[in-house]
Amino acid sequence: MDFSDTAERISQKITSRGHTVEKSGIETKLRRLVDEFGVPPAEAERTVLNELAREFSLTGFQSGGAGEQKTLNQLMNGEWVTVECKVVALTAAPSPSIAQTGIMADVSAAMRFVVWSRANAPVLEAGKWYRLESAVVDQYKGMLNLKIHSGTTVREVPHEGSLKPDITPIRDLSPGVASVRGKVVQEWEATHDRILQSGLIADETGSVRFVLWKEEGKERLNPGGVYTLYYATVDDFNGRLSITLNTATTVPEEGDIQVNTGSSSFQGAFVHLAPGSGLIKRCPVEGCNRVLSRQNYCPVHEIQPQFQYDLRIKGWLDNGEETREILIQRGESEHLVGMNLDQARELAENNPLGMDEVFLRFREALLGRYLSCRGREIENRLLVSGCELLHYEPEQLANLLNRAGGSL
Repeated sequence: MDFSDTAERISQKITSRGHTVEKSGIETKLRRLVDEFGVPPAEAERTVLNELAREFSLTGFQSGGAGEQKTLNQLMNGEWVTVECKVVALTAAPSPSIAQTGIMADVSAAMRFVVWSRANAPVLEAGKWYRLESAVVDQYKGMLNLKIHSGTTVREVPHEGSLKPDITPIRDLSPGVASVRGKVVQEWEATHDRILQSGLIADETGSVRFVLWKEEGKERLNPGGVYTLYYATVDDFNGRLSITLNTATTVPEEGDIQVNTGSSSFQGAFVHLAPGSGLIKRCPVEGCNRVLSRQNYCPVHEIQPQFQYDLRIKGWLDNGEETREILIQRGESEHLVGMNLDQARELAENNPLGMDEVFLRFREALLGRYLSCRGREIENRLLVSGCELLHYEPEQLANLLNRAGGSL
């Protein structure tokens, strides 16, 4: 696209006020806005002209477009906007092209923001209010973002009072930024070395997966603990929501929550007992609870000789049409196999096979048996809150045979 005419028009306006500006520099700024940031040419012209007017302290050039101040809940994808908001969280920049990223909020909503390195914007500080003029709104993974570029004016503004974000019930979450209050009901093994913690948090209305990435100053949540999470990022991946806690301010709460235990159920034959079932060792460090390796190694806290024993079942149920991964914690595991934690520990300590003997006993008790399980389903995994063995009933089989014979 040829920007020479536009650059000439801007240059003449500045020259008429007694200042000199290089047309090549104007063209570079226009091309960057249009080609790199997708700015409409007319808006790019206004932005560059306004930027030069501020540089030379000129008046009379500021035009409309992004001048009308809006609240965050009024923003729409593709707009150039002026907003006043508070930096409530700063996170590590994911690439060198980004100078800063985090969460901004006002009384109406909260939104992720990105400051491009090329913007040469002032460094934003957490807890301060800023006025952003000519910021760009775009959308990524269903989430609106504020982008601060070279044409954005950023200045700190005074503001009285404090923000008090509304708490969103988990069942009402949608992609964006939200504050929730919930209980950590499940902790999962990390599937990536950059994950500090992942699991499930629930309230009275539902549950959602959470992820906390390794980052300086971040601490794990305690299983069973109740927390208020201000300004967590809600993501949508393949139609499933999850929340990322790195942007969130985490506040431990007293008391308990009667969480929604889930209403999913599945019946089928137990066809596979996965490794990591039976008697396991957990890290004793407060708030960790990770499963240790055979050498008592925790991926976070290294060797832990003072480990804690636990029981669980990981495996697959198959009903002839589909399979479902199940995860059963200690209480229901003891009920299903008829072996409590003390018995399993004694068996492991007095048998040449050690913990493998407990695994074999679990497999013998479960493999091929029919189970009816209920609980919370997350990503094709059923987190079991209750489970029963289904027993053979001769009368039911006789009725089925009679029906089959009658149809013949």
